[in-house]
Amino acid sequence: MKTVTLYTDGACSGNPGPGGWGAILEYGGAEKELSGGEDSTTNNRMELTAVIRGLEALKEPCTVELYSDSKYVIDALQKGWAKGWRARGWIKSDKKPALNPDLWQRLLELTQMHQVHCHWVKGHADNPKNNRCDQMAVEQWKVRKG
Repeated sequence: MKTVTLYTDGACSGNPGPGGWGAILEYGGAEKELSGGEDSTTNNRMELTAVIRGLEALKEPCTVELYSDSKYVIDALQKGWAKGWRARGWIKSDKKPALNPDLWQRLLELTQMHQVHCHWVKGHADNPKNNRCDQMAVEQWKVRKG
C-alpha cells in the first residue's frame, strides 16, 4: 500500500458564514493542492470537508498520514467518538445529537477504505503545509464573502 501524507485545514468567517477548506496531498515527492468552500457553513464542516476531499482524491486504498489542527476531527477519529456516534444513531454519549452526521458518515466510509493515521498539529504554528492549507481555506471564504 502506498503511503500518502495529507495536510488539511478549514476556515469560516462567522459560524455559520462563508467558509473554505484546503488540502495538500504528498506522495513520492509530488504534491497536489485542493481547495473549495461553501457560502453558508461552519468551521467544523470545513475541517471535515478538507479531510473528505483529500481522501476522495486518492485513486486506490492507501496508508494516509493525516495532519490537521482540528481537535474535533482528530479526536473523533483517534478516540473512536465518531464510530460511537454512528453506532448510537448519531447520538453522542451525553444524549445530544452529533453534529454533521452526513460528513461523519462519509469520512467513516473513507477511513474503511484507507488506513488513516491521525496527527494533530498546532494551528498557525510552524507546520508550513498546514499553514498553506489555512491560506487556501481563507482565500476560499474570502471569495464567497465578496
